[in-house]
Amino acid sequence: MNALAALRKACGDQAVREATERDAIDGVRPSYVAAPASTDETADVLRAAAEHGLSVVVRGAGTRIDWGNPPRGADLVVSTQRMSGLLEHAAGDLVVRVQPGLRLADLRDALAPARQRLAIDETVPGATLGGTVATGTAGPIRMLYGSVRDLLIGVTVVRADGTVARSGGKVVKNVAGYDLGKLYTGSYGTLGVITEAIFRLHPLPEARALVTTRFADERAAAPVLAEVIGSRLVPTAVEVDRPAADAPLTVAVLLEGVRPGVVARAEAASRMLGADAEVSRDLPDWWARYPFAGDATGLKLTVPIAVVPDLLRAVREAAARTGLAVAVRGSAGVGALYAGVSPESAPATVARFVATLRDFVARYGGSVVVLRAPTEVKSEVDVWGPVAGLDLMRRLKDQFDPEHRLAPGRFVGGI
Repeated sequence: MNALAALRKACGDQAVREATERDAIDGVRPSYVAAPASTDETADVLRAAAEHGLSVVVRGAGTRIDWGNPPRGADLVVSTQRMSGLLEHAAGDLVVRVQPGLRLADLRDALAPARQRLAIDETVPGATLGGTVATGTAGPIRMLYGSVRDLLIGVTVVRADGTVARSGGKVVKNVAGYDLGKLYTGSYGTLGVITEAIFRLHPLPEARALVTTRFADERAAAPVLAEVIGSRLVPTAVEVDRPAADAPLTVAVLLEGVRPGVVARAEAASRMLGADAEVSRDLPDWWARYPFAGDATGLKLTVPIAVVPDLLRAVREAAARTGLAVAVRGSAGVGALYAGVSPESAPATVARFVATLRDFVARYGGSVVVLRAPTEVKSEVDVWGPVAGLDLMRRLKDQFDPEHRLAPGRFVGGI
């Protein structure tokens, strides 16, 4: 039995097809696309892939399929589009069980009647739960509610050989066994295919207020950011936005909770931000969106919270030295910023810009990761940069995927 026949036997003739150019992953064209509808079908698909030595890349909505390194091989794309169900919502326990192809926006709408939410921002329109876990992405409200890794309490995964593994459960406090969810979060599909995920939820807030103001530069904003973050305001998020290197810096503080408390905290935040501060219920268009799209190069920069103003300065100065058009945006409250570099930029110049920022963040134990970029830029720069614990990661890869067939080369160190 050839590979195509084996895949069709695993999950049905209609769920398997030959790949086209539109299925290419960072320029690498696969041979087949399979869309299993369950954990069992996914296990059968991966067993068939193992028998025929196929390299495998998992795809949800494809919104972040070009993040990371181009895979060394991608014979088979496993699509989660048929695994898009909300399997269980235990409203009384604030827990939800979902399949990986379910979109964040659809889950939000399903939970809204119960006045509950999964406290994860939709940073890319159309993003799925599986892709969000696989890339470990989080937006502004991570400051209060934690990251994807914090909210994921159970996971079902199919390993490269078709073995099904489960970890965690449907209760928030679950200490039985090793927490595989944390291991798979942010692993870019290199350790297995997530087929179910269990998250803890939070009640929807009764009210919210967004307090914003602008500063001429990061030096003027620094003391205000420090005061707000260190205060008793308990902000849901503290965001910064600079659409160009020489543009003013917008600081936005999101406050949520019961209405009287939000009103009082918004007044206090306005005093901290200054006389020009504005209060609104509406979020700006740039909220929870990356400052890059299309063919632009997108970077994630992390430093300790106290170093954020210095990082903003470093980005501005590096952009001026290289002549690049750079936008920067992100979460001052957690020390994670994102930069977008114009797609017209010369690859070698982008590489110098990245190297400059890596030299800066290295002083503070931070990192600069090239999330996505044109192929020409990726050929000039190490996408992931220096990563602590790489030897341990390699051993985990060897243990979970001995033949290195899952998203080969996509993750750090070419894992």
